[in-house]
Amino acid sequence: MPLVDDFLLPYDVGQALLLVFAIAVLSIIARYKSRQMLAAGFLVYGLIFILTPPSLAPLHYKFLGFALLVLGPMIYVTSDS
Repeated sequence: MPLVDDFLLPYDVGQALLLVFAIAVLSIIARYKSRQMLAAGFLVYGLIFILTPPSLAPLHYKFLGFALLVLGPMIYVTSDS
């Protein structure tokens, strides 16, 4: 565990969440190939970015969360059934 702590120490929570979000998006695209699942991922991570306390992540991650909350339903509606 100290190896992980030493690696993540220079980064804030927002950067770690952004990395996990990128990995989640790539895995959804690779495994499911579904735009509806991608939209659900956008919605979930949008909520996570918005609900992250401001003391742990800078303000621009909240704006990213709002953008993901707007993009999620748009992707869901335009996806094939």
